Amino acid sequence: MVWQSKPPSEVTILIVEDNLNNFLLMTRLLAFLGVKKCEWKASGWKVLEFAETLGPIDLVLMDIFLPDADGYQALASLRTHPRFQDVPIVAVTADVSLDNMEQARAAGFNGFIGKPLDPDRFPEQVRRLLQGEEVWERE
Repeated sequence: MVWQSKPPSEVTILIVEDNLNNFLLMTRLLAFLGVKKCEWKASGWKVLEFAETLGPIDLVLMDIFLPDADGYQALASLRTHPRFQDVPIVAVTADVSLDNMEQARAAGFNGFIGKPLDPDRFPEQVRRLLQGEEVWERE
């Protein structure tokens, strides 16, 4: 997996999250990191079609429990397209069980961040992801 290291101000992050408050929290925390461009998709349904309309995507933060198509289905859909095969896709979920984290790893996610998000740690977790590190943290 080739991960690009760009300054946060130059990255685009796609957040696939059905809860508006969670999306707003993530964008605010990412702004502290310097991220200026976040795209939002509220369900896993047709996530590939949506992502194809965007410019380059540097990171996808994907909820697992989504309406219409869950995070696993959305991940599989994105991975079918050559453009998204090397984009890091990280599960961000409230189910922080060890089983769920292992299922996410087996499905091909590149990381795991548990909810509720820790406002003190989330920007650092994303910074590490953008630098090419894997983040597998349930809390």
